[in-house]
Amino acid sequence: MYDAKRIEELDKWLKAENIDDIECMVADNAGIARGKSMPRTKFIDGLKTRGLRLPETVFGMTITGDYALNDYLSETERDVVLLPDLDTLCMTPWQPEPTAAVICDAELDNGAPVEFSPRQVLKRVLKLYEDEGWQPIVAPEFEFYLIDRQEDVESSPISPVGMSGRRDSGSAPYSIDSLDEFAPYFDDVYDACEAQRINVDELIHEAGPAQFEFNVVHGPALNVADQSFLFKRILRQIAIRHNMFATFMASPYPDTYGSAMHIHQSVVDLKTGKNIFANEDGSHSDLFLSHIAGLQNYMHEAMPLIAPFVNSYRRFSLAWSAPTNTHWSRENRSVGLRVPGGAKESRRIENRVSGSDVNPYFAIAASLACGYLGMKNKLKPAPEFRGSAYEARGRSLPSHFLEGLKNMRESSALKEILGEGFVETYLDAKAMEYDSYSSVLSPWETKYLLLTV
Repeated sequence: MYDAKRIEELDKWLKAENIDDIECMVADNAGIARGKSMPRTKFIDGLKTRGLRLPETVFGMTITGDYALNDYLSETERDVVLLPDLDTLCMTPWQPEPTAAVICDAELDNGAPVEFSPRQVLKRVLKLYEDEGWQPIVAPEFEFYLIDRQEDVESSPISPVGMSGRRDSGSAPYSIDSLDEFAPYFDDVYDACEAQRINVDELIHEAGPAQFEFNVVHGPALNVADQSFLFKRILRQIAIRHNMFATFMASPYPDTYGSAMHIHQSVVDLKTGKNIFANEDGSHSDLFLSHIAGLQNYMHEAMPLIAPFVNSYRRFSLAWSAPTNTHWSRENRSVGLRVPGGAKESRRIENRVSGSDVNPYFAIAASLACGYLGMKNKLKPAPEFRGSAYEARGRSLPSHFLEGLKNMRESSALKEILGEGFVETYLDAKAMEYDSYSSVLSPWETKYLLLTV
């Protein structure tokens, strides 16, 4: 798997940088980093002997730390082999001692990939594109909130105090002064991104209190998904060091804007490098329109991957907060599928439905899978929508978490593309999370039912 010369050069580099701790990471269902931290010698030996291992059940873990065990994911908790992708090796700049991190693939002892691994789910979709001579290019936009640091994990979030000594109250979209309120935090974020080779560009203040948006620069889908996985961790870790928390919860405040991860996606021809979504005269290509049609026809079945929690649907409850439809239109942010302006070389579709609470590997895989199905089946999209689509009829998406689970469970198309074992195990984990959520007495129940009924 690893060339002996490369291992030797890597070992020399780790010694030269005085790095004696390496974090070997995979993403779990929620996109949280799981894995092991180990000394340099253990890491190097593991590369030589396939000795880096982790229980397979980490890929069936729920957000509460339980495991979805079924006919596909065994309770025997067999080990899988971690295969570090050395191209992802980077420094972990917030650690007190020199530390490196690396993203790993996972495979079985017989060399077969672990189908539950989020990175493998995305790679499976990308292989379908590669077989057609295509390469997806994506660019995610991350919205998130900074919130005050509180000890009680059940406390309602409040915005942090900025450099002026005042709490951010929101309603300041695109405000430069509001960015300056948290300038020391963002300076450290940019430094950490440079250390981990994450290409981010635009930063804006969004409409909510201490709500911001970062854009990851467009690139090949797997590389961008890896960067997104690392980037969310950076935003959280740097916030802690500034006495704050960063949250990607889709709707942390019930009465204001939710947080999205908009996915810009296009496809290039592997031979020519040209964007296949636009014709020479600048018009939309048939493949582009079919890609849109695929999103329109299959996204309602992929909702558990782009709206993965009960809270995800709260973001859709305010008509002006997020699109709840699969209408498409040019330069129209009220539709779920927006076509940004620009040159034909940058022709793309922006999926505006996905929440910021997603696992980036899953959300990108799901969005690309839907588009692929449209292209392969030569589907035709609905006519371009005109006007505001926030309350328009038709092309609506599931309005409840359980409806999304049901749709995906019945989707033979997504099971074929993503893998039946993965789909069933992932949905079992989501069903367990819903049962856990439903077992908790809500403030609404105590307020309106406890002493009334």
